[in-house]
Amino acid sequence: MSIGSVKIVEVNAENWYECCQLKISNEQRNYIEPNAISIAQSKFEPTLKPYAIYFEEKVVGFLMFNSVKEELDGYWIYRIMIDKHFQDKGIGKAATKLMISEIAKLPYAQKIIVGYHPENKGAHNLYSSLGFKDYGDRFGKEMAVIKYLTSFSGCPNTR
Repeated sequence: MSIGSVKIVEVNAENWYECCQLKISNEQRNYIEPNAISIAQSKFEPTLKPYAIYFEEKVVGFLMFNSVKEELDGYWIYRIMIDKHFQDKGIGKAATKLMISEIAKLPYAQKIIVGYHPENKGAHNLYSSLGFKDYGDRFGKEMAVIKYLTSFSGCPNTR
């Protein structure tokens, strides 16, 4: 699935190591787990779906979401990161739109939820620009924002 020069591809034998080599900026270190941890987590929690983010055929980011509903009766975004050398180019926003499209295909997908630290201004700007709203839900130090999917048909995914 792609938007322009950005596409997402499930993490596989060819791209997992590149995902692990990606770097975040120093100010983001307190907000996100290393990609290697997320990839390992997905091997023990098979409902987690890790993806490499490509820009012009190069791995520049990583994302992961859960394919089953969790708290607040929604599908959760677990991770999204863009390598520090590729930030501020719209890649994260394009990749998040692609992820939302993937989540929307899941059974009874009515809402998508993501948690992040309130001080993480980059995450706040990204999610608010995509229609995620803060309804006051908190999980530990993180706030949870919700995007309601308007195309929900009530029918389970038949793929």
